[in-house]
Amino acid sequence: MLCGIDEAGRGPLAGDLVVAGCILNVHVDGLNDSKKLTEKKREALFELIVKNSTYHIVKFSAKDIDDFGVSVCIKRALVEIMKNLTCSEYLFDGNSAFGVSGLKTMVKADGKVAEVSAASILAKVTHDRDILELAKKYPQYQLEKHKGYGTALHVEMIKKHGYSEIHRKSYKLKELQPKLF
Repeated sequence: MLCGIDEAGRGPLAGDLVVAGCILNVHVDGLNDSKKLTEKKREALFELIVKNSTYHIVKFSAKDIDDFGVSVCIKRALVEIMKNLTCSEYLFDGNSAFGVSGLKTMVKADGKVAEVSAASILAKVTHDRDILELAKKYPQYQLEKHKGYGTALHVEMIKKHGYSEIHRKSYKLKELQPKLF
């Protein structure tokens, strides 16, 4: 039995980091890397995955990321998933196990291994749904347009409105640093 693990929201300037682990109980058609699927397809697959798997989702806030760093948060999520999902093998998308023993890695596993694809979809849909909820609370940042990533629009909104509690202040962008001269 294999537990696939993937994350979403590692790079955005705002919102949570979401890490999902997934054990498929039955075959689910149409799985792929979440980034290669349309939002509509991801949403439909999310519901199928939830109904046909055992899964665990871990979230870390912008404050957690600022306080501990993204690598420590990912490591903690991996350990939590492995404690909550009993499996004979754990496979994480990427090339680093973040020092977690008993965890295998594979680059682009989210497009090659069904369980990792499923975890990718669980993480991405959870992240995007959370961002859309934050967009209602923080409309000035137009999060629904960029999902918290560092687009030109998002950077302009931060310049105009400043950082909020949902922003990762430890992510230093040249465009947001004070100018000396």
